[in-house]
Amino acid sequence: MPRFILTTRIKAPAAHCFDLARSIDLHLETMQHSEEKAIAGVTSGLIGLGETVTWEARHFGIKMKLISKITICEFPVLFCDEMLEGPFKSLIHRHFFAERGAFTLMIDEFAYESPLGILGCLADLVFLEKYMRKLILHRNAVIKQKAELPT
Repeated sequence: MPRFILTTRIKAPAAHCFDLARSIDLHLETMQHSEEKAIAGVTSGLIGLGETVTWEARHFGIKMKLISKITICEFPVLFCDEMLEGPFKSLIHRHFFAERGAFTLMIDEFAYESPLGILGCLADLVFLEKYMRKLILHRNAVIKQKAELPT
């Protein structure tokens, strides 16, 4: 099961970073390259505890759907989204926020399990883990950029 942790240092309060990270609208903005849409559940604004969103996107030329649920939401320090249905066997993304003086550490813990047994493991090694890491890094860069804009 691939798992990685990414840390982003943002010059903004944790509460602001927390809300940007759970914004459906910002998520859509960061995933324009995959034609991602929120098609059911919470489709705009901020998603919260117990709420779901159904995403539709195109990755690797294939149209996919993924239903995600917020299973933990402790403002402004932690929220967790888990895949209920989708292309993975499992997917859990924990988002942590810790204020450190004038900045916030945004920590992403991302873990997933690919389907298809040994073929899924091979895909992880060859390209999938790198692709998922790149998606989260891009998303985090946009969150940082938005959070650090002057108000």
